[in-house]
Amino acid sequence: MGIAGGVLALLLGVAICAAIGLAVAYPKIPELSALTDYRPKLPLRVFSSDGVLLGEYGEERRQFVPIGQIPKVMRDAVLAIEDARFYHHGGVDYLGVIRAGLANVGESRRQGASTITMQVARNFYLSTEKTFTRKIYEILLALKIEAQLSKDQILELYMNQIYLGQRAYGFASASEIYFGKPLKNITVGEAAMLAGLPKAPSAYNPIANPARAAKRQQYIIDRMFENGFITEDERKAAHAQVLTYRAPVESPIHAEYVAEMARQLVFAQYGDEAYTRGLNVMVTVDSVQQLAAYHALRRGIMDFERRQQFRGPEAYIDLPADPKAIDARVAEALADHPDNDDLKAAVVLESSPKKVLIALQSGDTITVTGEGLKPVTSGLSSKADPKVQIRPGAIVRAMKTPKGDWTLTQLPEVEGAFVATEPGTGAIRALVGGFDYGKNKFNHVTQAWRQPGSSFKPFIYSGALEKGFTPATIINDGPLFFDAGTTGSQPWEPKNYDGTFDGPIPLRTALAKSKNMVSIRILQSIGPAYAQQWISRFGFDPDKHPPYLTMALGAGSVTPLQMAGAYNVFATGGYRVNPALITKVTDSRGKVLHEETARPLDDTMRVIEPRNAFMMESLLNSVTRIGTAAKAQATLKRPDVYGKTGTTNDSLDAWFCGFQPSLSAVVWIGYDNPRKLGDRETGGGLALPVWIEFMQQALKDVPQAELTPPDGVMNVGGEWYYNEFGPAQGVSGVGLDDKAPPATEDEKKSILDLFKGGT
Repeated sequence: MGIAGGVLALLLGVAICAAIGLAVAYPKIPELSALTDYRPKLPLRVFSSDGVLLGEYGEERRQFVPIGQIPKVMRDAVLAIEDARFYHHGGVDYLGVIRAGLANVGESRRQGASTITMQVARNFYLSTEKTFTRKIYEILLALKIEAQLSKDQILELYMNQIYLGQRAYGFASASEIYFGKPLKNITVGEAAMLAGLPKAPSAYNPIANPARAAKRQQYIIDRMFENGFITEDERKAAHAQVLTYRAPVESPIHAEYVAEMARQLVFAQYGDEAYTRGLNVMVTVDSVQQLAAYHALRRGIMDFERRQQFRGPEAYIDLPADPKAIDARVAEALADHPDNDDLKAAVVLESSPKKVLIALQSGDTITVTGEGLKPVTSGLSSKADPKVQIRPGAIVRAMKTPKGDWTLTQLPEVEGAFVATEPGTGAIRALVGGFDYGKNKFNHVTQAWRQPGSSFKPFIYSGALEKGFTPATIINDGPLFFDAGTTGSQPWEPKNYDGTFDGPIPLRTALAKSKNMVSIRILQSIGPAYAQQWISRFGFDPDKHPPYLTMALGAGSVTPLQMAGAYNVFATGGYRVNPALITKVTDSRGKVLHEETARPLDDTMRVIEPRNAFMMESLLNSVTRIGTAAKAQATLKRPDVYGKTGTTNDSLDAWFCGFQPSLSAVVWIGYDNPRKLGDRETGGGLALPVWIEFMQQALKDVPQAELTPPDGVMNVGGEWYYNEFGPAQGVSGVGLDDKAPPATEDEKKSILDLFKGGT
């Protein structure tokens, strides 16, 4: 038969076996709907109104890019290393398959010869197991794919679907993650580095394994030159380029609470598909204002924290005797105490009452002295409790002051909330739900039901205007005593915050100074039941504000977002507008799935008359000019700001709610489990500075706005009145010569919940 005949017989036998294998396997080849109707698992992304990425949700980071938008240099780099003959074969490189098959029979080390089309087949339909059977299916699928899809369609699928490490799927996402730049701006050297990832994303990760990745990148650059994709000069430049990688950082805008709110809303609409369809969600939040709000609230809380007793280090570790081993021990210990933005975790290396040497996670050592030690003075004493003492091995917190000096401090226990909205549209422009989302995901803006204290008084005053009260009405700021009688409850003797009484004063002055006795007398006069219904106009739930005299001092329950919407009623001239967050949702190709536009203000949204809103704005302006929030106008140096401070009983909650006609904001600070903030802690001292710092940034380029008197009001002697309640026509005085009436039965039952005082 001869050698030639033997070879021919062998080839014939192989062909027959292959034909039988194909005949058996072909009917089992799946349909290609996953390719022809390709829907990659694209993450949900949340963007600010000015296009800044605020959050990303989904297991896979992916950006789908049509083949025409993938730069040539990226396509060439992939073809050079993965399949240089891609546009010239029918889906299978037969010589390569035979070569790999013979190698797999004769060697323990497996080889592959998969074309890009075969890799697409494997990625979509097959396992990664290297067997002869899987290779047969891979070939058949590749042939079927080539018959139904164009070359560009196949390459588009590959370059968007392939896994490239760091949770990145597709080269567009990888370019952003590794280099922090859009794919369209990729260089030859960067393209070669990314093209080396599909073989083994972990092994050739340039961040984790830079030397190994660089070696493969250099090889791919040479392959690009050999295949005519780049010139000699381009090759030399690519070899010489020093690649700069994107540092893995958290979102610098710190809009985690905003992104989570958007995620919840989108998930409620789309379910689990929200995380795989590549939905892009645009929200009303402005990134600049968001960052300003984050820093303002954080600074306000840390300023408060520096006035608190030092509670002691977070932990203690044993430092090694060998100085060379200290750095590794510090790094190991601080892994369990990550930095909290500007609050750095540190290990104390040396300590004395006048100087503390600390080591940061970065390896830097810092010496803290003088003013920087004041917040932890009690821990530096030689007589300090061992659980509080700062000694070598103690894990503490350090942060830079605005002057650039370092100070020791501690993670705060107190929480806070900040929300800013556009009064006329309800658009949320900034929202910070707490001090640190990583530590506490509870959104205090939307979920925290707290007593508003004196920040609630304006809504009682608003109702009083409709009952004939005027800014000039004289009301007695004198003592009140309510005898609980025979009910067995305690009597109530409310006080002003400062413990003093001013006697008969105008209503305007009473609100500016936040006089509790006046608010109680106003509520007595108009009636708690009437007031309970009136406040519902501002969006409050009457059931959360029982019709007792305690309502005058803000004893009900509100959320910061509710308060923002309520104050917006004054800012808009009497309209109630629902808060808005999401403006648009698009799919991965930009198709608009949902869009919200601001609804023009109309009479169906009006809840109080323009003149009531105008009068309240005038009264609230006095608060920020001469009252408990006078620091607002003095610092901002503009008269068009309005608001009210709020401090609840025993200083459990501190508030400031205020607005400029184009922007309103609410600040709350308190403990999750309510406890006293401090004898001298008030809304004006705690919350107001946060509001002012934010407004300094937000109102920087906003022109001043003047109040325009509406119909139905008149000015007499420099004071505003309703036309029908002019001087000597409205309520002229309250409580000037009469004693407080006895408490009703309902009021007696509420005595135990009553306030001592607030501002």
